[in-house]
Amino acid sequence: MPVTSCKEAIKKWEQTTGKTPGEATEVKLIATIPPIDKMDEMLNSFENCQKLSLSTNVIEKFIPLPKLKNLKILSLGRNNIKRISSLEEVGASLEELWLSYNQIEKLDGLAPCVRLHTFFLSNNRVRSWEEVPKLAQLPEIKTVLLKRNPIYAEGKEEQMLENVCQVVKRIPQIETVDGKFVSSAIKAQAEALD
Repeated sequence: MPVTSCKEAIKKWEQTTGKTPGEATEVKLIATIPPIDKMDEMLNSFENCQKLSLSTNVIEKFIPLPKLKNLKILSLGRNNIKRISSLEEVGASLEELWLSYNQIEKLDGLAPCVRLHTFFLSNNRVRSWEEVPKLAQLPEIKTVLLKRNPIYAEGKEEQMLENVCQVVKRIPQIETVDGKFVSSAIKAQAEALD
């Protein structure tokens, strides 16, 4: 399958937007045709970037981004990512991480993200409830999206509420789960779970 390198995608982006990488605060390299197959060092040219969107490509893994010191939102949904890693350099600024529709099973690699408040991970491969408490270690986490992972039992409204309660039990500081505000009633139900 033909692919696009980050260098080629950035060149197209420059032609389309008329901007240079150094001045951009928001960069969208979404659904590139042919798709981007891997992140590379060229992404570090977006030194002022606050939102980097690389969704709907075929990227398989993260790379370190040491020059993106202002990055607040990283969007890598709809790729082929299997593991969260290499967030040490952006962890101090990253507030939102969008990884829905990938192949992630484990929630390791998030510890550097001390400002992360929003984490989207629906439609992945998380199979064990033992992974979810890893999110509770993130001091600012407030919003998670975990729908359509194997840990969730699919079903009617009651089952969806049970899923939310299971998340709240494991991440007590959470405020929103799967788009549902965590009320005091939900917190009470979560505390009552065995």
